[in-house]
Amino acid sequence: MTDVTFRDLRDMAEFRAAEELQRQVWGEGDQPDPADLMFVIQAEGGLVGGAWAEGRLLGYVFGFPTRDPQVQHSHRLAVLPQARGLGLGLRLKAYQRDWCLNHGIARVHWTFDPLRAVNASLNIHSLGAESDTYLPDYYGEMAGINAGLGSDRLLVDWDLASAKVAALTARKPPPEADGTPLPLSLPDDVEALARTDPARLEALRHDLRRRLQEAFAAGQRITGFDRETRRYLLSR
Repeated sequence: MTDVTFRDLRDMAEFRAAEELQRQVWGEGDQPDPADLMFVIQAEGGLVGGAWAEGRLLGYVFGFPTRDPQVQHSHRLAVLPQARGLGLGLRLKAYQRDWCLNHGIARVHWTFDPLRAVNASLNIHSLGAESDTYLPDYYGEMAGINAGLGSDRLLVDWDLASAKVAALTARKPPPEADGTPLPLSLPDDVEALARTDPARLEALRHDLRRRLQEAFAAGQRITGFDRETRRYLLSR
């Protein structure tokens, strides 16, 4: 299953497949983006791109226009559990980058849970996105795989034409990362910690929230992520 094709979704059957994929990835209780809504948003200038193999949708990325015509908001990115290990997350984001640049879009914004090291590794380290915006309890109480985890989010900015992003997308060494490590390591497994010690997870979330809000207020921003120590790197 390595012969993967990347293209926009084409008809309602494919959009329904994307809706079902969300249920498989985010779990029972999470509200998927409806097929008809994604269909209309794509028709009005949004992106719904998929990774396909043998006629099956393995992953997808969904982004929509914002008030700034040069900025897209990337709302969802998902890959089926059985298709992980093929690098589809990175490849879908590369597809999104090409799509946006071809449509005159210079930046992409999205949110992610700042406690999830795997997401920080993808978004900050591998893609080169940056952040200076912390959104406490952004979505309120959530269900599915996010149930009981809180909904604090980092809003990231992906500058599609920057030297760092261009190098990372081309799988070339990016400009040398420079930043001060935040003196707090992310947990290796958020879900496991939520099961074994929810009080510790909650304390860790509040500690991370305080540290990042203070750093952002002082004019710093997240410009890197050290995967070995699981720490954010901050620069001015």
